[in-house]
Amino acid sequence: MNMKVLLPAEIFLTAEVTKVVAEAENGFFCLMPQHVDFTAALVPGVFSYTTQAGEDNYLAVDVGTIIKRGADILVSTRNAFRGSELGHLKEVVVQQFREIDEREKKARTAASRLEVDLLRRFMELRHE
Repeated sequence: MNMKVLLPAEIFLTAEVTKVVAEAENGFFCLMPQHVDFTAALVPGVFSYTTQAGEDNYLAVDVGTIIKRGADILVSTRNAFRGSELGHLKEVVVQQFREIDEREKKARTAASRLEVDLLRRFMELRHE
């Protein structure tokens, strides 16, 4: 199977694979060449794939989407890190991706406050 892992600004990885194991909201799943076409929303976690040479490889991936269509697998995610130690990758997932999510939540909260303040000021101008 032909697999591509896409980040927002680049193609992170392309590989010929025989097996992919990933985690969706409802649990882990495995994709192999004869698997039916498939789509799932990925959760932050460890993503593994086996190359045609039989080597197991691991990625830490953030939220994203995986699509298998025929012999093509397309993974789109916000962040990905390559590593050989599962324990280290799990730490990356917990530390990096959750910190990013927290920063995004704070940014959304700040933007919401600005919007509310702007609306309040418009209402004050209207009543003057």
